Amino acid sequence: MLEHKSGPEAVADPRVDAPRNQPAAEVALLAKVQGAIKRPVTVKAARGLSHFGEHSAGWFALGLVGAAVDKKRRKDWLVAAAGVVGAHAASIAVKRVVRRPRPEDPSVEVLVGTPSKLSFPSSHATSTTAAAVLYSGLTGRNLVPALVPPMLASRLVLGVHYPTDVLAGAALGGVVGGLIRRKLKQR
Repeated sequence: MLEHKSGPEAVADPRVDAPRNQPAAEVALLAKVQGAIKRPVTVKAARGLSHFGEHSAGWFALGLVGAAVDKKRRKDWLVAAAGVVGAHAASIAVKRVVRRPRPEDPSVEVLVGTPSKLSFPSSHATSTTAAAVLYSGLTGRNLVPALVPPMLASRLVLGVHYPTDVLAGAALGGVVGGLIRRKLKQR
């Protein structure tokens, strides 16, 4: 008989948790995405995006560069950069409430390390979308189509998120980014 513990000392036993926590349709879709676009060049690019977006650090740094270059709107850039970090923090809070484990299935290859075992929502998708929305308002260019899809696809190629994780992360980042962008426009 398998013992199943709960609480902070619990260690997930895949023999107990995997069948219940692995949504079959999403695992199948994730495996298909990996099969279709997982090539050495896409994996390398996806890993680069993963490192850039880790803890929203790359997006935050770009906001600081914007603040340094655009002196007239320095405060707006700093608010936007802080908003990206805030969106990331919101995704972490949701992860800790939802506690959905990351994909773990023989048909899915995990190609990068992660800071936690929690999957929903994707923090990379959240902070990237927030950055794209906020920085679009400051640059006058729609950055969302150029930035968001590659990051979302990268999380699937690397096998660390389900499709609904990245979609929920993008939605959360869009809401946070949109609310902050609206406040910036009112100034």
